[in-house]
Amino acid sequence: AGLTGKVSFPLGAVDPRLNLPACAAPEAFLPAGMRLWGNATVGVRCGGANTWIVYVPVKIRVITPVVMAARPLAQGQTIEVEDVLLQEADLAQLPTSALTDARQALGRILTLGVAPGQPLRHDLLRSAPVVQQGQAVVLRSQGSGFRVSAEGKALTNGTEGQVVQVRTASGQTVSGIARPGAVVEIAY
Repeated sequence: AGLTGKVSFPLGAVDPRLNLPACAAPEAFLPAGMRLWGNATVGVRCGGANTWIVYVPVKIRVITPVVMAARPLAQGQTIEVEDVLLQEADLAQLPTSALTDARQALGRILTLGVAPGQPLRHDLLRSAPVVQQGQAVVLRSQGSGFRVSAEGKALTNGTEGQVVQVRTASGQTVSGIARPGAVVEIAY
């Protein structure tokens, strides 16, 4: 549920040597610890007078566009539109953190190099800093009926939403939330 693409799930064969009595209301269940992805097993049980359980193999495939490297990408490189392409692949055969939307990669920085044709993954990307150590920043704070701003100097790096330290013109150190455009929001 929630994934784009085509889902298929061909069932494997049950051992033909089994001779199970007929069941009026068979019930499918997922064995403990099993996930419905890739090669899996689904249980079928019959209750009542003829009690039995059988396990049926199933191969669940989700074919959808996946974000791939269009060319060799180096560690520390910021991802741009020409660096990626969408290619259909089976999500069940890829790491769970593979990206399916190119917007999730654009503007982010690679933590490891990636070869052409390899999928981009969440765990290989980090956000670009919006505030950098030593940078002049604008401190902003607002509350009920007021809004103030001041200048300061960032003492730490921070991506959007991270807490950063800033030294004010008076020498005081304050903490705030990094925002794009070298802005640090101070909660009041």
